Amino acid sequence: AMLFTEKCRGLSVRLADGTARRLFGTNGSAVVADDFFCQGQSGMCGVAVDPDFADNRFLYVYMASRLDKPAGNRVVRLVVDEGYRTVTDRRDIVTGISFKNSATLWGRAGAHSGGRLRFNPDNGFLHITTGDNHEGPLPQDLSRLGGKVLRVDRHGRAAPGNNTPSGGDQRIFTYGHRNVQGIAFRPGSGQSFACEHGPGHSDEVTPLVAGGNGGWDPQPIAGVSCAGKYCGYTSNKPDGTPTSMTDLARFPDAMRPSWDNKGESEGMGDCVFLSGEHWQAWDGRLAVAFLRGSRIDLLQLNPAGKTVAAGPMAGLPSERIRSLVQGPDGALYVATDGGEIWRIATSRK
Repeated sequence: AMLFTEKCRGLSVRLADGTARRLFGTNGSAVVADDFFCQGQSGMCGVAVDPDFADNRFLYVYMASRLDKPAGNRVVRLVVDEGYRTVTDRRDIVTGISFKNSATLWGRAGAHSGGRLRFNPDNGFLHITTGDNHEGPLPQDLSRLGGKVLRVDRHGRAAPGNNTPSGGDQRIFTYGHRNVQGIAFRPGSGQSFACEHGPGHSDEVTPLVAGGNGGWDPQPIAGVSCAGKYCGYTSNKPDGTPTSMTDLARFPDAMRPSWDNKGESEGMGDCVFLSGEHWQAWDGRLAVAFLRGSRIDLLQLNPAGKTVAAGPMAGLPSERIRSLVQGPDGALYVATDGGEIWRIATSRK
């Protein structure tokens, strides 16, 4: 079975015979979540399956909810029955993730919510990516959950070893992020990499360090007034100089990107490491999806995590690519903004 989300409908499953069933979300789902809504870039975003799914049947979704006042994002754990007909035992394990509740000069309500969920197979902890909501102080604010990567156990409790700076919410694994769209774990080492949408330039792939700062701080600039104190774009600055997403001048100890897409911003989306001998020369490459760029790039990393080569996966249709997952069959599954899911496999088994 394949689980997938649709931003404004909710969680569904596709069975091996091709049957699709709606499990959780809006009217027409087996279980209707009355608090769920979609707005802008937010709605039902990430989905993840528990590492012990065969025993506990746990799955997790990242969703916008009106249970928070004002509205917010949250991570919900569900139990799916063996026939994939319904879900039960809803537990809201992480709540109060920030949400952009009104439009500003920088974009619509619901913007920059992050929303990717992934378990690290090496340690079994759930990683949650969140966005900055076009709110300048948020990424560096360690008391709030926006603009972060969170790392928790299956109950939403802080994972040991997060190394959160003193006084911060202990669920924070890394902070100082703009809008992380993907997170991937390198086979063998378990090293986590964030894939992040850049501010009009410089999409970034960054190896993460527990307690690390991503260096994004679109702070107010003297003499410039910005909605949400969000001065992170070239157009806001009198001298026209872009704000680097990783500001090493202000944060010299910030985590260094492994790759910045040659200084371009093409809507970096999800990412996943390809793993298995059937991928031949691509085994171990990091596949990175692009929305505006409408492609998948393959990055070759050295043992230290630095990118030594990058190039596109040839022969694919030009589509906005949202999500990448390597399935248990070894194939790469690709979700597009056009409502399609592709299966990419090699001829070699």
